Amino acid sequence: MIIRAAEFEDEERISGLIAQFRVELKELKGIKSYANIEQAKEEFREYMEAKFPIFVAEDSNNELLGYLVCRIDGDVVWAESLFVSDTSRRKGIGSKLYAKAEEIAKKLGENTVYNWIHPNNDKIIPFLLKRGYNVLNLIEIRKPWENEIPAQKISIGKYEYNY
Repeated sequence: MIIRAAEFEDEERISGLIAQFRVELKELKGIKSYANIEQAKEEFREYMEAKFPIFVAEDSNNELLGYLVCRIDGDVVWAESLFVSDTSRRKGIGSKLYAKAEEIAKKLGENTVYNWIHPNNDKIIPFLLKRGYNVLNLIEIRKPWENEIPAQKISIGKYEYNY
């Protein structure tokens, strides 16, 4: 397996992974959806045109196993999305991809990568904890959407939020 920078020619192969990532994110909120390949292609093109660093994990058969998208604001690196296909998880691929974001941060003189995550994402939270990410930095607060029914409550400090 190799980790390499994504290229425009990867659009067809990476779009399936991006679409599946979006389906899984919606499932975290209890929303059933389907893989929208056209929307995923558009998302990939937007990342590439914005020159966001994108890395892919590729096996010896040239199959893409996962990807990482980074966004850089000044000297701050954000992990926009990290996804590894179901059949390729728990094999160190996510760690190798994430290490690329950490390399970028180090080159910019920083020692951390910032992450926006869903509070009930039981896949990424243990992954980040294992890598030493354990400081809660920001909380996004909004009004409920029309007809939204929060699935759970989350306590942060002395406050409780619907999620």
